[in-house]
Amino acid sequence: MSRIKEFNLPDLGEGLTEGEILSWLVKVGDTVELNQPIVEVETAKAAVEIPAKWAGRVQSIFHAEGATVEVGSPIIAIDTDPTAGPVEATESVEAAGTVSGAPSAAAPAAVTSTEGAGESGQGSPAQGGRTPVLVGYGPRTTVAKRRPRKGAAASAAVPAAPTPAPPVPAPAAPPRPAPAPAVTGPTTVGNGRGGPAGGALVLAKPPVRKLAKDLGVDLSTLTGSGPLGSISRDDVQRAASATTTAEPLAVAAAGSTAASVGAHREQRIPVKGVRKLTAENMSRSAFTAPHVTEFLTVDMTRAMKALDRLRQRREWRDVRVSPLLLVAKAVLLAVRRHPMVNATWAGEEIVVKDYVNLGIAAATERGLIVPNVKDAGRLSLRELADALTDLVQTAKTGKTSPADMSGGTLTITNVGVFGVDTGTPILPPGESAILAFGAVRKMPWVHKGKVRPRQVTTLGLSFDHRIIDGELGSRFLRDVGDFLADPEAALLAWT
Repeated sequence: MSRIKEFNLPDLGEGLTEGEILSWLVKVGDTVELNQPIVEVETAKAAVEIPAKWAGRVQSIFHAEGATVEVGSPIIAIDTDPTAGPVEATESVEAAGTVSGAPSAAAPAAVTSTEGAGESGQGSPAQGGRTPVLVGYGPRTTVAKRRPRKGAAASAAVPAAPTPAPPVPAPAAPPRPAPAPAVTGPTTVGNGRGGPAGGALVLAKPPVRKLAKDLGVDLSTLTGSGPLGSISRDDVQRAASATTTAEPLAVAAAGSTAASVGAHREQRIPVKGVRKLTAENMSRSAFTAPHVTEFLTVDMTRAMKALDRLRQRREWRDVRVSPLLLVAKAVLLAVRRHPMVNATWAGEEIVVKDYVNLGIAAATERGLIVPNVKDAGRLSLRELADALTDLVQTAKTGKTSPADMSGGTLTITNVGVFGVDTGTPILPPGESAILAFGAVRKMPWVHKGKVRPRQVTTLGLSFDHRIIDGELGSRFLRDVGDFLADPEAALLAWT
C-alpha cells in the first residue's frame, strides 16, 4: 500500500463544485498531524479551514494560493511514513501523481504549470528531492490515465524549457505552428469549445476556450501573448472588445478615443466565491419566483422603550439588545399565525415547514451572506438574542460555516443599519418571504390625535405570489407591525 496519499478538495457544502485556495497553512517538507488545519479555502458560501486526513510530511502542494480548484481534485500529497526513507519515483507516480528527485522510466516527463500556460522540465537531483512537480502530461509511457490538474504546484521550481517566439500570423490566414513542447493546462487541439474544429494548434486552457465561445471569439484568429504563444483570457477579452467596438469606430472615431482614454482607469474584479453564488441565486430567484413587495410604516416608540427597560434588567446587562431582536421575535410569532408564509414551492407541491430556520442577511468583506438560526421558533427571547449575537459576530470574522448558511426558510435583511428606510428584497432560493427592516428614525407622527415626534420605521415584505396571495402577505406584515407597535401587549395576547 502506497505511503503517499493525495487529499482531494471535498464538497464543503450542498452541491458546491469548486473552491478558491485562500492560503496554505503548511509548506512542502512540513510535518503535519491528523486533523491539523492545512489550508484555508473559500467556497461559494464561506471561507473554511480544511484539516489533514493523515499525519505525515507534506510531499507536494498542487495549487498555488488564489487558484480555483474543482471539488474532487487533488490539492496536496502527504507522505504518511516519512521515516521510511526517500520516496521512489515509481511509487510517487502510481500513488500520488508527483515525483521528487530524478524521474524513473515509469514516470512521464514532469511539468509544472504557470498562469496562462506551462513549462516543461524534469526533476533533477539539484532540486533536493523536495520540489513537487506534476506529472501525467506529455507522452504516455504507462497505461495509467490521469486527468490534467489545474493550477500550479505551490513550491515547484523546475528549469524552464526554451520558450519559442509566439507565432506571427500571415496577412491572409494564421499559420499553423509546429507542435510545441507538452504543457500543463492549455489544450492544444480544437475541441469545439471556442477553438477550431480541425487540427490547428491552438494553445488555450479550457476556461479560456469557454470564455471565447461565450464571447463569440474564434481562437484560431488570435495571437497568444502567454508563454509558448498560448492564448490568455486577456487576449480573448481584447478581441471581444475590438469586435464590439468596430462598428461604432467606423461611425464615430471620437467615441472610441474617449473610451480608450478611460480604459486604464477601469477596475476589473473577478466574480467568484460568495459574490458569484449570490449573483447566481438572485438571478435565478428573480426570474423564477413571481415577486410581490408590500410596505408598512410602523410607530416603534413603545418597542424602543421596551428595549430600554430590557437592557436595565440585571440578567440582560451583558446581552446585546437591538431592535432586530424584536423584529425577529415578531416574525417568528407571525409565522405561528400564518404558517403558509414559511413554505417552499416544490413544483407539484408546496412544502409547509413546522420549523423556522431564520436567516439574517449579513454584509461581510467577501460579500453578502445569509446564515440562519436553526429552529429559531423554539428559542426563548434570551436564547434568540444570544443566537443572533453569535451569528453576527461569526459572520463579521468570516468564519461562518456552510452548514450555518444552508436550509434557511425565512429571512430578515436589516437595511436600517446603513441608514436606509426600506427596500424591495429578492427572495433567497427556496424561501417564500423575506422582510426588509428599515432605519428607526424620529419623525413627526399623529399620536392620540396630535402630531408628536415618534420613533418610526418602514418594513418591506417581498413574497412568492405562487404561495402567498395578497391577503396572506398583508395579514402577515400587519401582524409583524402590530407586534413592533406594542411588543409587550402582543406577547401577552399571542403567547
